Amino acid sequence: MDVQFLKGVGPKSAMVLAKLGLKTVEDVLWYLPRRYDDRTKLPDLVMLRPGEAQSVRGTLAGVQTRSTRGGKVLIQAILDDGTGQVVLTWFNQPWIARELQKVEGEVMAFGQVKEGQGRRLEMASPEWEAVDVDDDSGEFARIVPVYPLSEGVAQRTVRRAAASAIEYFASQMDDPLPEKFRSTNRLMSLGAAISQMHQPESEEKLARARHRLVYEDFLYLQLALQMRRSEVKQEVGIGFPISKVGVEEMAGRVDLFGEVAEHDTRDLISQCAAMLPFELTGAQRRVVQEIWDDMERPFPMNRLVQGDVGSGKTAVAACAMLAAVRCGYQAALMAPTEILAEQHSIVLKRLLEPLGVIVTLLVGKLTGKNKARALEKAASGESQVLVGTHALISEGVKFEKLGFIVIDEQHRFGVVQRMALRQKGVEHPDVLVMTATPIPRTLTMTLYGDLDLSVIDELPPGRKPIKTHWKKPGDREKVYATVRSLIGEGRQAYFVCPMITESDKMQTQAAEDLYYRLSEETYPDLSVGLLHGQMKAAEKEAIMEQFRAGEIQILVSTVVIEVGVDVPNATVMVIEDANRFGLSQLHQLRGRVGRGEHQSYCILIADATTADAEQRLAVLERTTDGFKIAEEDLNIRGPGDVMGTRQSGMLEFRVADLISDGPVLEQARQGAISILHDDPILGKPVNQKILQKVRERRSEEALISVS
Repeated sequence: MDVQFLKGVGPKSAMVLAKLGLKTVEDVLWYLPRRYDDRTKLPDLVMLRPGEAQSVRGTLAGVQTRSTRGGKVLIQAILDDGTGQVVLTWFNQPWIARELQKVEGEVMAFGQVKEGQGRRLEMASPEWEAVDVDDDSGEFARIVPVYPLSEGVAQRTVRRAAASAIEYFASQMDDPLPEKFRSTNRLMSLGAAISQMHQPESEEKLARARHRLVYEDFLYLQLALQMRRSEVKQEVGIGFPISKVGVEEMAGRVDLFGEVAEHDTRDLISQCAAMLPFELTGAQRRVVQEIWDDMERPFPMNRLVQGDVGSGKTAVAACAMLAAVRCGYQAALMAPTEILAEQHSIVLKRLLEPLGVIVTLLVGKLTGKNKARALEKAASGESQVLVGTHALISEGVKFEKLGFIVIDEQHRFGVVQRMALRQKGVEHPDVLVMTATPIPRTLTMTLYGDLDLSVIDELPPGRKPIKTHWKKPGDREKVYATVRSLIGEGRQAYFVCPMITESDKMQTQAAEDLYYRLSEETYPDLSVGLLHGQMKAAEKEAIMEQFRAGEIQILVSTVVIEVGVDVPNATVMVIEDANRFGLSQLHQLRGRVGRGEHQSYCILIADATTADAEQRLAVLERTTDGFKIAEEDLNIRGPGDVMGTRQSGMLEFRVADLISDGPVLEQARQGAISILHDDPILGKPVNQKILQKVRERRSEEALISVS
């Protein structure tokens, strides 16, 4: 029904509400408040304390407008309630002064209380509204909804429309959740929850109403993910005959990849042990075993390997790809950038080619001849492992017998890209998803609920925690002296910059400029190298080989070295303009050191100009635990920014918040499991409304995946 037909609205108010996108009664019912004024607990102004966010009420004792030196306008209004006063201030918003002059009664304000000049209490840029006595209906002492507004829309207009919609239509709302399910999970009906969200009778009922809506938000997504997982499990997979490659009779395989004695060269365990220049950790052995067990099963594997920086995901992936190759299939690894694909190609060639496994790189910038040769090797089966970017899913790429897929940094790809690569395989290839950034549990359950999870939660033995220090730009010379001292002990160093060349738009340290200054002025007696993404692949590989060999003592780089670079002798990482990097990226960069027996250091040079930047740098100083850092990153930036814009739409909910509602997410996951246990395809009549919501959710995800 059109919103203009709501009692107390009419055509004029309907035009105003349309500015907020409120055109129907349903729009109004779902236009939920963004906060509440608990007017049952309004403090006397004399009781206010600096640092509090508070709602207050009083009369205006004066409104003053004055110009500042910069020609801006400062508005100050004194709010008085008889016990005390607070000064409300707005900067460069002259229309507020005009509105305040019209107020005849009392005013409500909400904002952060701080101490101003003369020790007077102030609220800077508070939300405010004139108290509408008619709107209060003589019952001011209640919890009042505060809605998000746009210019020209008053709170009273939205409140009046919401009150009318609740009175006449909330009880008629169609509830998708069956009554028995609501009762079992102690959930309000939808109509009751919406009513309490708009007109809460108490804080307890408001909390129950929000819980119902958050639970429902999470439930549909969890059902969609669980159903997708179930569908994959019903597909016919490859069932790799790994046991025929020498993995039989391992009695639980506890000693997997331990000391290798005289083994038959056909034995897969011996081959993996010979391939790796180190002994796998217990966590790596466990994860390899989980992957191999999945590969042997006759349905497609969909597994996420999650691990911190330096935990050895590439080694695990190499063991899995070798198993696929020895079973007669091809493997492919898809990375989000050409730089990362090149790094993976270098590492996998070093590991696999001594065993006779041909590894080929396919990226967009290959010359016509080299690209044609790579495509030919993939199609003929000559290349057993193909490494590339999203170029792997382009139409011209064909495989002879693709059976195993590794996708690195999955959060940079969508579901559709993953499926497109699978469709190039025989039958239904196994898929292994890796992420170098530990992901908070709430995000893992939301983004990857359709995947089985393996966690590499152990770093290689003997590694010492990296010591991290945040230094101001004025401390550069001391930092440079420390680096020289460490190099004098035989170590090597990284210097990382946000950009390749100087930019007029961003005053930031550039790699080329820093390379010149370090090599010509600061360390003219040392060997300094430069590495960045615009260099040719052969140049980059040559520079890295010189750095690995110790021929280059200091490597100046952009974020090219964020992943895939392993030089145990490099023990110091200096990050210039560290405030321009994200928290997870800083953690990734720090992970390039600390890979050997010597104590390593990460030095962050930055002027933190914002609270977020200061918080990020402080977190890096405080901990090296990637999972704690991931949680902090989630709290600072929010889920959409943490996972990137491609995935952020998947995290959009009407009410739910992944940061604060984690426990409800777990409850909703259990609820989804119980529903599907009783009705795996949601085919029962009682679940038809739920099925429709799940279809809508899966449709949204598909659109996001190809965006």
